[in-house]
Amino acid sequence: MRLISKENILEWTRLNPYDRFPDGRPNVPDDILERMKSVTTEEAWGVLRGNGYNFQFEGNWMNLHPDQVLVGRAVTAMFVPNRPDLHELVEEEGKEAGRIGGQNSWVIDTLVENDVIVVDLFGKVRDGTFAGDNLGTAIKSRSNTGMVIDGGVRDLQRLYDIPDFAIFVRGTDPTAIANVTLLGINVPIRIGHATVLPGDVVLGTRQGVVFIPPHLAEQVVQRSEDVRKRDHFGQLRIREGKYTPGQVDRKWSEEMEADFKEWSGQ
Repeated sequence: MRLISKENILEWTRLNPYDRFPDGRPNVPDDILERMKSVTTEEAWGVLRGNGYNFQFEGNWMNLHPDQVLVGRAVTAMFVPNRPDLHELVEEEGKEAGRIGGQNSWVIDTLVENDVIVVDLFGKVRDGTFAGDNLGTAIKSRSNTGMVIDGGVRDLQRLYDIPDFAIFVRGTDPTAIANVTLLGINVPIRIGHATVLPGDVVLGTRQGVVFIPPHLAEQVVQRSEDVRKRDHFGQLRIREGKYTPGQVDRKWSEEMEADFKEWSGQ
C-alpha cells in the first residue's frame, strides 16, 4: 500500500490524453462515458484488437442485472491470500492513514461519481464475498454505477433490490470476507484473462466486461457510432430497393461509399 503513489499511476497510464484525478487516475470525460453505453462488446473488442490489446475482455460472469449496461472509470483493487506478517503491515498502514473498517471498505471510501470498483479477489467466493447489501449500498451511493468482483458477494436478495446497480461477480455465498489481504488500490490487476489499469473505461454487457484504455475510449465510441449510422443507411437503401442485401453486407463499392457520405453529410 505504501508503494502506490501518484507517480506510479502516471507511469502506468502515460498514454492517457485526458485530465486526471488528484491521485493521477485518468478522468475520461463524462460525454464519452455516456456515449459508451450504446457500444456493443464486439465493437469495443474490434477496436482494441486492432490496436494490439488482445486481453481486455472477460466473460462467464454471474450478472445480476443482464438488462443493464455498466459503464464507468475503473478503481482497481488487488487482494491476496492472507499471510500474517503482510496482513499486520497493511493493517498498521491503514491505521496510520486513518482508514476505517475492513480493508474492503477502504477501497469503497475512494469512489466518486461514475467510478466502477473492479476487484481482483482471485476468483474466491467462499470467504471471498467483497460486499453485501450494506457495502453494496455504499458503492451505489458513491459511484452510481455498479461493481465487477472477481470473487463473491453475500446478501444476494437485498443486493438484487438496489436499483440501477449493475453487478458482475463469480458467485455468492453467505460467508463474510476472510483470510485475504488488500495489497493495493489503483494498481494494475488481473481479472480472469484481462489486464486492468486504474482509469480504464469499464463496459459491462450481457456478454461480459471489456476494459478500455483511456487513449482508445474515443476511438471506440466513434467506431460504434459509425457502425450504427452505416447499418441504418444500408437497411434504408435495402428497403428502398437501391442495393441488394449482398451489396450491403460486404465491403462497399466506391459508389456506395460516395452515396453514404452524401446521405450522412460528411
